[in-house]
Amino acid sequence: MAYTTIDDPSAYFQAATWSGSASTDTITFGGNSDLQLDWLWTKCRSNGHSHALMDTSRITGGDYLPLFADTTDVEQTAYDSELQSITSDGFTVGTQPHAGGDGKTYVGFAWKANGGTTASNTSGSLTSTVQANTDAGFSIITYTGNNTGGSTIGHGLGAVPEWIMTKSRVATKPWQCYHKSIGNDHFIDLDSTNAKVSASASWSNTTPTSSIVTLGNGDTNHTGAMVAYCFSSIQGYSKFGSFEGNNNADGPFIYTGFKPAWVMTKNVDASGKVWFVWDNARDIDNVTNHTVSPDGDGTEQNDSTGAENRIDMLSNGFKIRATGTHINPDGQTLIYIAFAEQPFVSSEGVPTTAR
Repeated sequence: MAYTTIDDPSAYFQAATWSGSASTDTITFGGNSDLQLDWLWTKCRSNGHSHALMDTSRITGGDYLPLFADTTDVEQTAYDSELQSITSDGFTVGTQPHAGGDGKTYVGFAWKANGGTTASNTSGSLTSTVQANTDAGFSIITYTGNNTGGSTIGHGLGAVPEWIMTKSRVATKPWQCYHKSIGNDHFIDLDSTNAKVSASASWSNTTPTSSIVTLGNGDTNHTGAMVAYCFSSIQGYSKFGSFEGNNNADGPFIYTGFKPAWVMTKNVDASGKVWFVWDNARDIDNVTNHTVSPDGDGTEQNDSTGAENRIDMLSNGFKIRATGTHINPDGQTLIYIAFAEQPFVSSEGVPTTAR
């Protein structure tokens, strides 16, 4: 059995839910460890508002400027009061609709990087500004794109990234993403339901290394300010992979080596298929069936019929419990991104007991 390197995943990732009010709201995480976040992803559950992504590397004039996961929009200044402050164990939001608002309900996902401390990285041909947490395999990278294929940026992880999200901050461009399971000659857009796309313009047909990411002359390297979120897998804490659907309610079991706190999937073989995100804050018991989809601004879905968005989060992975073509199409490939609530085996080799 694989030992973990992180006994308490709540020190690096947590999900939370809250209800908005007519004033500011402070959300306190409930995990085993205090979490002072560096990347926050919020979504209104009850109303149709965009997914807002904010981080401690992109602060202008004291404001955390959101990017919307479901749009190609530029970095937002009109919604600069979504995230108002970060506490030692949570965060405070205002009354802007993507993170707070009277009578609305929300979910948020938070990752820890390096406490907002960045460093210049000259490993690539383009100098990047990096905030890296090598223990958790996560870095936030800002850089100035030059629209030149073969350009490279340093990521600071000391390990090969397996999941990368990139976005232009200054141009209406899509969220182009790399996933190890679709390779260096394809990309997938987070903000759309499209299938994977074969193109050299994103990664120049070059797999990331333990020090750099190679960019193309497309939307991963648009001229001007860019941001990238990079993840490498950490045993017992995070995993990035793929599985084949079988169109059966007794669906595939995906071994992760931990009980998931957060899972995101996407059918990459067929267009018109949505991304799904599940978490342990909205569903504390199985079946886990409350989802939000980063390709759209719609309300939270709760599929009681079992046709689409139903999974079980288990002590060592997750199992598909639905038959629909978005989540379990026969013979088609889905990618997944998962983060842990609890490792299956502790760092001392002792099996844990997931709740």
